[in-house]
Amino acid sequence: MKTMIAAFAKRCDMVVAALNEMDGVSCPSPEGAFYAFPDISKFLGKSVNGRRIDDSIEMCQWLLEEKHIALVPGAAFGAEGFIRISFAASDDDLRTGLQRLKEGLAQLS
Repeated sequence: MKTMIAAFAKRCDMVVAALNEMDGVSCPSPEGAFYAFPDISKFLGKSVNGRRIDDSIEMCQWLLEEKHIALVPGAAFGAEGFIRISFAASDDDLRTGLQRLKEGLAQLS
């Protein structure tokens, strides 16, 4: 059990740090869950390839289709402008997903 707790703490720190390093994203440290809940509201209303992203549902759908990362829209929790990211995955998968998220958000203008 201690090994798993340490692994989740390490992943949490890695995910939150990577999110907070992304321009336009802010993410507090979670308090006991294995999900990060970053604010991506600065990217809503932006477009990519003629497609406008107006809410967290559209953002998550676009990121799934174009960047192949599965996220949960904050709207599902009454928190529009946020997305939920699980860090119950391997370090490598998390790094890959975070890089894809960073690239995807950078494409929006």
